[in-house]
Amino acid sequence: MDPEVAALLPTLEAETARTLDLLRSDIEGLRRKRDELAAPTRGTGPAVRLQEDRVIDGPGGPLNLHIIIPEGPKAAYLHIHGGGWVLGSEKNQDPMLRRLATEAGVAVVSVGYRLAPEHPYPAGLDDCMAASRWVEASMDILGVEDAEAIYIGGESAGANLAVATLLRRRDELEAPFRGAVLTFGVFSAIYDLPSMKAMWDRELVLSGPIMSCFSEAYAAGRDLRHPYISPLYADLKGLPPAIFSVGTLDHLYSDTKLMSEAWQAAGNECVVHEYVDGFHGFTGHPIELARRAHSMINAWLKSRVAAPAGIA
Repeated sequence: MDPEVAALLPTLEAETARTLDLLRSDIEGLRRKRDELAAPTRGTGPAVRLQEDRVIDGPGGPLNLHIIIPEGPKAAYLHIHGGGWVLGSEKNQDPMLRRLATEAGVAVVSVGYRLAPEHPYPAGLDDCMAASRWVEASMDILGVEDAEAIYIGGESAGANLAVATLLRRRDELEAPFRGAVLTFGVFSAIYDLPSMKAMWDRELVLSGPIMSCFSEAYAAGRDLRHPYISPLYADLKGLPPAIFSVGTLDHLYSDTKLMSEAWQAAGNECVVHEYVDGFHGFTGHPIELARRAHSMINAWLKSRVAAPAGIA
C-alpha cells in the first residue's frame, strides 16, 4: 500500500466512526468542526489577483459565492463543493481552488448552496442553477473575454450536483458549458454498485451507513432513480467533455467507472484517471497522490481552456 495512505488510515478510520455518530446526533456541530479545521487554510495557496465573497439573489434567498480570479483568466469555472449534500462550504478549499485558478487560467466561482436536511432536493440544485446563470451573465465581472468559456466541476456530492446542473441546463435549453471536472462523484444514490456493496461496512471516510444518511437527508423520500438525484440513470446525450478522477479504495469507485462508461456511450468525450490506494477525499490531503491528481486535473482543464472555441 502507498506508505502515505497507510500512515493516514488509523486516523481516517477513527474519524469516520465519529462522523456517523455526529450525522445522527449533531449535524451543526459536525459542520462547525469542519469549518474550524478549514479556517486556517482560507486565503492560502498561490497568489491571485482577487479573492472575494459575493452575495446574489438565489431561489431560496441570499446565495453566497466565493470568487477567486487569477491574472488574465481565459475561462470561468463553477465549483460545487462536496459533503454528501449535508456538509461543506464554498470557502473551505482555497488552496486547491487557488492552484486550479492559477494553473488552469480560470476564474473560479464556488457556490454556497443550501444544505440538507434543512433544505432537501431540489434546493441545492436550484442554487447551483442560479449560480450557473450568474456566471453566464457575469463574465465581464470575472474578467473573461470569451463569454461562452464556462466549465463546471466538483467533488463527491459536488460532482453529482455538477452533472445534475449540466442535465438541467440541457433540458431547459440553456447554453451548454464547455467541460466538466468530476472527482470521485456519487452518481447513484441507490448505493447498489459493486464497490459500495463490497465496502459497505468499511469505515474509510465513507461507509454504507454514512451514505444512507446523506441520501435520506437530501432526497427526503424522492425517487432515488430520478436523473437529477442519480445521474447515472439519466440520458447523458449532449454533455461536454469531462475528466473523471477516483481512487481504488473509494466506496464510490464503481460510480466513477460506470458513469464514465455511460458518458462515452452517450457520445460524449471523457478521460478517466484512477489512483491506486486513493480513498474518498484523498485530494484534500497533503500527499503525493493528491498532488498528482491535482496536476492531472489542472493540466486537462488548461488544455481545454487553451483550445480554440468549438474544439474544447
